[in-house]
Amino acid sequence: MSPDSLETRPHADRLNRLRGRMAAEGLTGFLIPKADEHQGEYIAPCSERLAWLTGFTGSAGTACVLADRAAIFVDGRYTLQAADEIDAQAFAIRHTSKAPLVEWLTENLKTGDVLGVDPWLVTKTQQTRLETVCERTGAVLKLVDGNPIDDIWTGRPGKPMNPVTPLPREVVAESGGDKRNRVSKDLSLAGLDAYVLTQPDSIAWILNVRGGDVPFTPLPLSFAVLHDDGSIDWIVERGKLAPETVAAVLGDAVRQVAPENFGDVLEALGGKAKRVGIGHALAPVAIHDRLTQSGALVRDVEDPCAKPKACKSDRELSGVIAAHVRDGAALGNFLCWLDDTASRGSVTETQAAERLEKFRETNDRFRGLSFPTISGAGPNGAIVHYRVAPETNRALEPGSLYLIDSGAQYLDGTTDVTRTIAIGDPTEEMRRVFTLVLKGHVAIADAIFPEGTTGSQLDVLAREHLWRAGLDYDHGTGHGVGTYLSVHEGPQRISKLGNGVALEPGMVISNEPGCYKPGAFGIRIENLVAVAKAETPEGGDRPLMRFETLTLAPLDRRLIDAALLDDGELTWVNAYHERVFKTLSQRVLAETRPWLEAVTRPIERNAFTPCGKHSPTPAINPS
Repeated sequence: MSPDSLETRPHADRLNRLRGRMAAEGLTGFLIPKADEHQGEYIAPCSERLAWLTGFTGSAGTACVLADRAAIFVDGRYTLQAADEIDAQAFAIRHTSKAPLVEWLTENLKTGDVLGVDPWLVTKTQQTRLETVCERTGAVLKLVDGNPIDDIWTGRPGKPMNPVTPLPREVVAESGGDKRNRVSKDLSLAGLDAYVLTQPDSIAWILNVRGGDVPFTPLPLSFAVLHDDGSIDWIVERGKLAPETVAAVLGDAVRQVAPENFGDVLEALGGKAKRVGIGHALAPVAIHDRLTQSGALVRDVEDPCAKPKACKSDRELSGVIAAHVRDGAALGNFLCWLDDTASRGSVTETQAAERLEKFRETNDRFRGLSFPTISGAGPNGAIVHYRVAPETNRALEPGSLYLIDSGAQYLDGTTDVTRTIAIGDPTEEMRRVFTLVLKGHVAIADAIFPEGTTGSQLDVLAREHLWRAGLDYDHGTGHGVGTYLSVHEGPQRISKLGNGVALEPGMVISNEPGCYKPGAFGIRIENLVAVAKAETPEGGDRPLMRFETLTLAPLDRRLIDAALLDDGELTWVNAYHERVFKTLSQRVLAETRPWLEAVTRPIERNAFTPCGKHSPTPAINPS
């Protein structure tokens, strides 16, 4: 048998079968995004159409199949992974920023072509962009009735039917009824009669329920319609609802609707000419079109649950703090174990990640990881979203850096923390770069800013010292984090990208500057912080905000060059380490305690070495 036969190239065979199905439906092109009906970060196995067709398993990407060619579009995180996983004879691999989908479609679509999309997997915003390309090329965009991949996917997994359970009373900060009434008042103020919730985390939040339909995030996949009287039509399979959920959640104000009857709910809104809000950037075109066709007055409005969900109450923050203390104890035990074991050269990336998870599992409120652990040794640490695999699994070697970015879901909070560890003796370059990253981390952690400030206005604080050395990092500085929900939560963020959402008390956000030297090492320092009110000094005329650091885990002293820290930065590091020891010393294992005391002792220097914003920062060779 020829090595290039379709029997040895299963994805090429699937591609041919898809083209046959496309031809039968009159399509000359079809788009396959890495997406489900909710545009979620993590999707159920039945929605992994892109992976089934192409073999690509990354978290973001889109394929386009035409009659005579096909391409897959991935960002810089996944170009190397795509090259390893994808049949290059079947699919061309394109970098989204260098050869974006729109550009490729413009070059390859021609007059009379019909480009098909699944209206449940494409948003209104995406549809508008695609229609513009089709108009420019003379092609037509067609919303297909039924995804052709589902017709040819033999053995496709069924839709998830994991149980939906109510949150325990001890972790509920506000009743579902109070949340519904609070958000529905915002609908009325916005002139809306109803809002179609398409984000499962918003529905889980407002109903005080959790589920298990997707990996790493305790979500029940569902839709909901929130009315201005505080009632909800919850579109969810009744078979998912545990008896306690029915008793605690369902009633006159929360009505369960079978998914097959969702269209009837939307039609009813249109029949009464209701003013209905929906998010064009996240909601499926299928929902938008059903509403407009039935006569509803549809408005593009941000999810009304997003802001109240992001602003945690005092009780929620108490749970988040408690979760971080327990997580900190697990991290302390892990870092102690790593310090002892890695020095003998007997630890791999996979073993380290598994060991940390085992330390976390000892907690009775642990419910799983909040995302796949990034465990990168040496040059693998320079890959920002690295995922260890058998063929890439490296040992932690003396003279290298090890980066571990991990998080957990606890019943009362979600964690996300990154530490960079020296394995053996670090080089001066490693110490210098680490300290520059630390300076940016401290600048965010210690920032005081006026009420109304956005994360994009603070982002420069994290980068200033790296910029002075000719360095930077390509990811955002901070993302919002949920409470036993999504580890990546909006609407707040700290990023170069413009963001008009002001940071408000109760928001939890990450603080994670970094620096990466391809082929050598990666450095990132990440703590979660909560936005809190700050005292306005005498003579001040406006309310101020600050951050409270939640994460508790020692920083690697071996990587800190105290000569590059100014007095305020050194004071912050020492105070942080003092707090870590006081909080965790009685919670870690007995054998960890002496180690924890040693690694959190104050850092001293003989004389103050200025290196503030007006002092030159040592140059770093980024190559």
